[in-house]
Amino acid sequence: MKIRFRYIILFITLASLSAIGFGFYNLEAEPSVAHKYIGFGTLGLFLIAMPLFLISVSKGKKMKDYMLTEENIHKMRNSGDKDTDNQ
Repeated sequence: MKIRFRYIILFITLASLSAIGFGFYNLEAEPSVAHKYIGFGTLGLFLIAMPLFLISVSKGKKMKDYMLTEENIHKMRNSGDKDTDNQ
């Protein structure tokens, strides 16, 4: 049974958000434990879930298309000229 990468990311995100919520819920009863839950939930979101999401979204994309090179600058200038001609 193949589990999709999307579901793994969704599970990590939901687990992190629930840990943060549980931490805020228990903040009055046990502050030290609650801060740990909030911290681990935040780490899960920003150090695990976000990089996995960015890796899954960027599969198959060429980094050269997103870099500011002379060729891309020339393309942007030419596309800007075409837009002003239509107005």
